[in-house]
This record gives sequence, structure tokens and C-alpha cells, in this order.
Amino acid sequence: MLVYTAWMNAIAMTGEHPQDVLQRLVKWQSTDLACALIVVIETEGGAVRAPGALLAVSEHDHHGYVSGGCIDADLILQARQAMADKSPRRLRYGAGSPFVDLPLPCGGAIELLIVPDPAPQEIVRLYENLIARQPAHLRLDLDGSILNARKRTQTKSKVLDFSYHPKLRIRIAGRGADALALAKLSDAAGYETRLQLLDEADIANAEQAGIAHITQLTTMSELPRLEDDAWTAFVLLFHDRDFEIPLLKQCLSGPAFYIGAVGSRRTHDIRCQHLRAAGCVEESISRIHGPVGLVPSLRDASSIALSTLAQIVEASKEISEPIPPRTAFVLLAAGAAKRFESGDKLTAELNGRPVLSHAAAILDDQAPHRAYAVVSEQNPERRSMLEAAGWTVLTNVEADAGQSTSLKCALARIREDGDVDQVVILLADMPYVPSSFVSDLLETALDPNVRAIMSDSDGVLSPPALFNRDLFDALETLTGDRGAKSIFHEMKDGAVALKLSPQQSMDIDCEADLLRAAEYEHA
Repeated sequence: MLVYTAWMNAIAMTGEHPQDVLQRLVKWQSTDLACALIVVIETEGGAVRAPGALLAVSEHDHHGYVSGGCIDADLILQARQAMADKSPRRLRYGAGSPFVDLPLPCGGAIELLIVPDPAPQEIVRLYENLIARQPAHLRLDLDGSILNARKRTQTKSKVLDFSYHPKLRIRIAGRGADALALAKLSDAAGYETRLQLLDEADIANAEQAGIAHITQLTTMSELPRLEDDAWTAFVLLFHDRDFEIPLLKQCLSGPAFYIGAVGSRRTHDIRCQHLRAAGCVEESISRIHGPVGLVPSLRDASSIALSTLAQIVEASKEISEPIPPRTAFVLLAAGAAKRFESGDKLTAELNGRPVLSHAAAILDDQAPHRAYAVVSEQNPERRSMLEAAGWTVLTNVEADAGQSTSLKCALARIREDGDVDQVVILLADMPYVPSSFVSDLLETALDPNVRAIMSDSDGVLSPPALFNRDLFDALETLTGDRGAKSIFHEMKDGAVALKLSPQQSMDIDCEADLLRAAEYEHA
């Protein structure tokens, strides 16, 4: 175990993760130190590192690696020459390389680009994205320029795009030797390690071991705030039914890519029974690895730690691309429609089918994680129509108190299901919102800086709208017919308005609106 930990420490010190390499570059550039960035741009055969691997070089230092050591020394020399010349260099090693004295033992080839004095603003942007637990995207022109990833700049040479993910975060809740052994191993590997411990003695041992992020578990009703993301693995390493069920239930509500729990198969079966009794659905419970680890029936802490970390690394291969936010569509269809002169405006015919069926058909071209429609107790026809269209229909018993109550009804169900990252709010009386506009909403929301989006039709904000989960509390403060745009206006950053044409944003309030809508479709 000591030898393995020493080896892992050596790997961490070399700068295996792009975040570590970029951190060193940011530090050098902030002091005007000459430096260069080396990027693996192509490999053939059994290369040690994948395309996109980074190596940073300054006059007297370097950080990162791009091979098993067979070419790095020469590359560092080449980079320092490129820094002196202020000229990018594209190099090839291995098969087909002019450097015949530096063959690759694997028999393959590796191509690299040396970028002297890489664009400081872009290096900072890449680094800040990663430390903010967001993906980072490097656009590299083969002429040696680092381009702004948010702008599609026209260039004469080929442009390469590389994506980097945040470091794996391993959150461990437990007590005793098992939890501490896994925390030490995770920390030595350079992962972001977080410990949640019950006992004072365990906390003291973890602090002595140099673990930076330690939280004490105090009561079941006051668990630490969930901060898991798509690059987080959670491991439960103790037997305490009072704590383990709330901890697992909390984790299952989040986006962690891996969840593991220590114990025998019998222990895990009992655990699953308690989770079902606590309201967890089978689909969520099946996410838990139990017993934890690749190797079953281990009984010493170091072996359990190795087995568990190996299983986490294996599971992490499935997150090579960022997991798209889990989106719930909410269609508000509980309004009384008092301004419509005769009958129910949502069941009134618009060019051969009910108004509501136009809005409900958005599911024909979209595949949200969940889709909820809200109706009142007086809307059996709306309910049957929506269920036939594939919506999960919720009943708002307070519909007369305004549209905000329907939104609260949907958010309460979303919190109950516990696995949604953002919500798209749609109105049932807007029949002509194109599916392509909803796709634009979802694509815009991929920007980590965007937290809320609303439609802008000639300066008027309205749904369709999208709100991140961190805004759900604010949405639940709305009363009466006060809309979500009041929350949008209060936001200091992260709010985006997307243009929607007046025809596409028209809503049906009265019979005259219905006639205009019919004319639009025939236009």
C-alpha cells in the first residue's frame, strides 16, 4: 500500500490532469514568465496519452507529461527553443518521424504542437472553467494559435477542438479505517477528495493525513448540502442505518456518476428495502454498487480502498462526455380561460385539432427526462388529451389562486422525484412554439454561465422559459398570477433572452386570437 501510494503521489505531482497543467501556466504567465504549452494533437498505435494531453514548459521548470518518458525530455528542449524563437512547432515522434534516434517502444507515432506564450486569457478561461467544475474547451489552430472557444473564427489552417472535464471528485461518508484508507488513496491520486465523518477521532486522523475537505456529520435531518456533479463518485463506508438511508437518498437525488455502499449482499438487500420504504424508486436504487468494489468479500481497509477506487475509475469511463442536464418539461394547462367567450379555449378547434394538442405535441420531437402537465380538477378532457400525448398529468387543487400555484404543484413533484437539473416552462395556450426553439433553449443552457432563459417577443418576456434547479426555491415564492419573469428580472447574471417571433409566441385568450392563429397556420 505504501509503495502504491508513493507511485500515485509521483503521478499527481507530474500534472496528469489538465487543471494542474493549466494552473501552473496561469501562475507563470501572471508573473510574465516565458512559457510554452505542448498539446498532443494526434496519435497512432499504442500511445501513452490521448490527443489533448498537455505539458507546460518554462525556462527552468515543466509540468505535465505526454509520453511514458521516452520523448518528454526532447520535447522540453524543443519547447524552450520555440520560446526563444517565439515560433510554434509541430513535431512527430515514432513511425515516420525524422527523429530516428527517438523511436517509440510501442511502435506507434505521436504528433504534438508547441505553442509558445499561449493566449493568457484563454488559458485563464480554461483553468477557471475546470476549477468551477465545468467542462473546458480548447480550440487550437495548427498555426499555433489558441482560439476563443465561444467564437467561430475563420482561419486558413485546420482547427482542432479538445474537451476537458473537471477532476474526479470522490465524496466519502464513513467512519474508521475504511473511510480514511480510501480518502488517502484518492487524495494521492490527485482526485478532489471530500470526507464526511461522524467521529472526532476520525476527523483528527484525517486532518493529520492532510485531507483538506472534511465535514462532520451531526444529525440525520441536517446533512451537509449536496454539491455532487456529473464527475462525482459517492462512497458510503459505514453501517449506521439512521445515517446511511438519508445519505443515500440525498445522493440518489443528484447527478453523481457512481454510488457505492459497503457491506455484504445481504446487508445491501436490507438497505434497498429501507430505501424503498423511504420512497426511492427501483430505477434510482439500482444505481448503487453494493457490495462496493471490484473484488468481493475483502476485509482489510487498504484492499477495500484499492478495489473501490478501481471500480470508480472503471465507471468513470462512461462519462467521457458531459452528461446533459436532466430536464423536466412543465406544461401549465390549469387556467380557467375566463376570457374565452364560449367553451374551453384549450379544447377549441384550431385547424383540425384542439389548441391543447398543438402545445402538447412538443413531446413528438423532444425527449425530456420527465414531462409534467398541470390541470385543475375541472379539466377531465384536458387530462385525457395530455395523457394520450405522453405527459404525466398533475392535478392542481388550488388552480383558482393563479398560475403560480400550478408551477408550485409541478416543482413539488419534481423535488419528490429528485432527479431533475432544470425545468422548461411551457404554456398550453401557445400553440405555435416550434420544437426548434425549445432545442435552442436546451443548447443555450449548456453554457455553464446560463441559469435562466426566457423568450423575447418584441421586448415582451414570456415562456417558453428555462430555469436551473438552484432557482426552484425562488420560483416557489411566486404568488397569484405573478410570472417567472419577476425572478428573471431580479437576476444579476446568468439570465439570457432568446428571440421568438410574434407569430410563434401568440397565445389564445379569446375567440379573436383563435381566428388570428388559424390565419397564421394557413399563411
